Amino acid sequence: MEPGTSLSRKPTAHEQNALHADPITGMSPRGQGIRMRALLILAVSGIIIGTTVVSLLAIRVPLRNLIIQNLSSDLLHSLATFESMQAQQLAALDRENALLADLPSLKALMTTSDERTIMDGGVEFWKISGNDLFALADRDGAVKAAYVTGASDDTEFRDDLSQFIASGKPKYFVSSKGLYGCSVQPLYFGSKSEGTLLGYVISGFAINRNAVENLSSATNVQAIFRSGNRALASSLSSADQSPLNLPQTVKQSDTFRIVLGGEQFLAVAHDLTSNSTAPLALVEFKSLDQEEIAIRKIDRIVLLAGLLALGLGAACMLALSRFVTRALEQLATGVRAFAGGDTAHILPYRGTREVRELSAAFARMRREIVQANQALLEAERLATIGRMASSVSHDLRHYLSAIYANSEFLASDKLPAADRSEVLTEIRTAVEGTTEMLESLLMFSRTGAALKRTDQSVIALAERALNLVRAHPDAAGVAFTMRVAEPTQAEVSVDAKQIERAIYNLLLNACEAPREQGVAPTVQVLIAVRERQVAIEVIDNGEGVPASIRSTLFEPFVSEGKHKGSGLGLTLTQSIAVEHGGDVALVSSRTGETVFRMTIARMIRDPHSQVISRAQVGSR
Repeated sequence: MEPGTSLSRKPTAHEQNALHADPITGMSPRGQGIRMRALLILAVSGIIIGTTVVSLLAIRVPLRNLIIQNLSSDLLHSLATFESMQAQQLAALDRENALLADLPSLKALMTTSDERTIMDGGVEFWKISGNDLFALADRDGAVKAAYVTGASDDTEFRDDLSQFIASGKPKYFVSSKGLYGCSVQPLYFGSKSEGTLLGYVISGFAINRNAVENLSSATNVQAIFRSGNRALASSLSSADQSPLNLPQTVKQSDTFRIVLGGEQFLAVAHDLTSNSTAPLALVEFKSLDQEEIAIRKIDRIVLLAGLLALGLGAACMLALSRFVTRALEQLATGVRAFAGGDTAHILPYRGTREVRELSAAFARMRREIVQANQALLEAERLATIGRMASSVSHDLRHYLSAIYANSEFLASDKLPAADRSEVLTEIRTAVEGTTEMLESLLMFSRTGAALKRTDQSVIALAERALNLVRAHPDAAGVAFTMRVAEPTQAEVSVDAKQIERAIYNLLLNACEAPREQGVAPTVQVLIAVRERQVAIEVIDNGEGVPASIRSTLFEPFVSEGKHKGSGLGLTLTQSIAVEHGGDVALVSSRTGETVFRMTIARMIRDPHSQVISRAQVGSR
């Protein structure tokens, strides 16, 4: 049997991707990857962004620590400044109070026991002192007269003042009327060592908002005096004082953070309770948010510098990458052009040394491949000619020998008339075989030429092919049957001579199939008309196609397993079917049944527009 083709099937997903793959790399478009230019720009951008982030962290953290350290130093320095100022002010108050205590008139006033007299006489001494607080107490510490700037004394105030005198802590006096820095001096009749104690003189200055603001101006920090949860004096407004919550335990000179009015401060507390009649602390603090604004300004400068570097770096890398990758893109274009058959595409001769070397290497490789292909084509052409000559020569010599020998018989006068007719028939058969062989060779050489299409009936073409095969010697004794499935009418626009020849080759191939002894040869033709194509199946009852030649069924001049023939039958049939929008397939092959199917595209006539279009459909 003449070779056929493998079964048609639907391509797998891998094969479909391979159909769209790059002819050089074998990769599908989805696997082409990122461009070098974009990769270089991304790399430079990543380096610059990473450097900027690291720079921000490297600057921000040490800068924040330095700012906190400086703030802590400022706060501690302000505490020292406060202690120095308070010591100077209290020392001056002690001196003033000592002078008052030495006044004879004041001592004479305190010798009286009349409280009203002391109250009236003490006013002059209060005015002389010029202090915010002035009080006179007897030898038991009971306050006889008290004078407060901007307020009036009362029993509670006098009791607090008496406790202050009794506590022996003559620095800070905490009362309901405020906070005072005080000096207490005893009054003696006579000398201090030998005289009689007459009472005490108390002088003090108010520690109020003005005083704290003066302290803040001198130290450039905010300050507040607190007794427990009560603010006694502060440089802040009353709204900012209320949320101030100090830590439960604060070591002397330790810094901590507080939040006032939604703003963060770094603070330091100075405990003054040891010099006061009530818990008392001085809290000094400085804004961290103001310093954070300065840090953010530096961050913005660094970030702006990073963005500028990113823009300049990307622009420089874009220009550099264009210089580097342009030559590579031109080289890739040359590779694709070479894959498409353009062997004269100009390759890049500029660019970096590596690109030039790669371009030169590819040029050498392309030249060698072209030379090798030319040599291969020449060798293939010679091999094809050799196979053709080898395949044809035997049958051609056989036909020529038959013609020559029978011609000698015809030249003899002794040959009877009946024998002459038989010899003439053999000569005619040899001539027809030679003509058929030459026609096959000519048709094989013309495969791919323009078709001469006309509207034909596939059934009529198949019947003409059957009639031609029946007249062939190899069809002697073969029983032919033809069956047409519904619908029974099908017009196709084909080259009638070629389609008839293709069906003829399939039928002759089925007639030449070897069969077992005693099996009557049969060949069936089935024609099925479908929506877009016509299928013609040729079925014989031979031994089937050997498995060893199924992979080379459509190669020319392959005639293994046949006693005669050029090996072009199925090759021509496949070429004709493909040119008519179809294909040829070996549907099945086993002992007793071998099925070849040829499909050709139909011409579909639109009854409304009278337009005929060919359905380009391959084999199933």
